[in-house]
Amino acid sequence: MEYILTLAPLRKLMKKAGAKRVSDSATAEMAKVLEEKASKIASEAHKLAQHSGRRTVIREDIKLAVKRVG
Repeated sequence: MEYILTLAPLRKLMKKAGAKRVSDSATAEMAKVLEEKASKIASEAHKLAQHSGRRTVIREDIKLAVKRVG
């Protein structure tokens, strides 16, 4: 599967969080989960910007979208 997020920084993030070793499949699953979540947030932020009559997504749209999506 092709990911938008690169795997090396995700592996580094997981190690920084305390993992001694991280498998390729764990890194790939993390990428999948984060991309799905980010896509939902981006979609909600886009809707918020449109509702406000803007074509540009702003920081506040992202913050509100995160709260709405959970």
